[in-house]
Amino acid sequence: MEDVTDPSFRYLCKMYGAQMMYTEFISADGLIRDGKKSLAKLTLFDYERPIGIQIYGHQIEPMVEAALMAEAAKPDLIDINFGCPVKKIANRGAGSGMMKDVPLMVEMTRRIVEAVKLPVTVKTRLGWDNDHKNIVEIAERLQDVGIKALTIHGRTRAQMYTGQADWTLIGEVKNNPRITIPIIGNGDIDSGEKADEAFNKYGVDGIMIGRATYGRPWIFREIRHYLDTGEKLAQPSVQERVELAKLHIKKSIEFKDTRRGIYEIRRHLCNYFKGLPDFKSTRMKLVTQTTPEELFSTLDFIAEKWGYCDMSNEIPLSLSHEV
Repeated sequence: MEDVTDPSFRYLCKMYGAQMMYTEFISADGLIRDGKKSLAKLTLFDYERPIGIQIYGHQIEPMVEAALMAEAAKPDLIDINFGCPVKKIANRGAGSGMMKDVPLMVEMTRRIVEAVKLPVTVKTRLGWDNDHKNIVEIAERLQDVGIKALTIHGRTRAQMYTGQADWTLIGEVKNNPRITIPIIGNGDIDSGEKADEAFNKYGVDGIMIGRATYGRPWIFREIRHYLDTGEKLAQPSVQERVELAKLHIKKSIEFKDTRRGIYEIRRHLCNYFKGLPDFKSTRMKLVTQTTPEELFSTLDFIAEKWGYCDMSNEIPLSLSHEV
């Protein structure tokens, strides 16, 4: 979710009921070398709480130093990313690449737990590949060195984001009598029904939603409503999406600057309107215009031209995107 869950997008997710959020993951090497982009990701806001800072790296000492720098930014917890499958991360031994060296993963976690005063949590996957689904062992060993919660994505690193997430092993970890820490399930949760199944069938303590938020930050409101009532909420209308896009633009510019705020929000804007007919030329405007005035004019045009469209049968947006 790098370059997706920035402060402006987190603002929207919180507005729609996200109960816990994380920063974009931050490179340990970037932090300790005073990388401008990495340091910027440490900026937190009180309304975001509770919020965790997520770090990744492949060497113990830089990770410990990065954890201390993250702690100084005063998040509610430090999260270690042992789950990112992206080639440039995993092939260096960071992210899910750490699953090929479980002793190093455990030792790194132990050192970070000992170094910081905040709770430390971990996110990881089922294993490196189909022949090495060792999450049960990993969960026990990480718990033994002091983590306070574990998030498990129901795929191996080799799967990347293909196929369906396998929740059976997530349930096995949760129901392991040795496990006492909260287990959070992740993978393919894009509806209230799937969230309900995660809790009732697999017994997890919480769910984490990543790619399904992409272009759809209101998913938190949908899921909370379904869990509370058993009923589905209607999808936002075109007009509601237009107003949301305008707010997102304003917040992106507020947290960054006009040029960068507009450039970095482009990945979001079109996804708010995915499924509208004959949208190609308008989509091109949303990803090429360079001023707020131009974008707001295009958004008003969308509301006027497609305001009649029924978005209630919208297909979940995000699970085909690898972000």
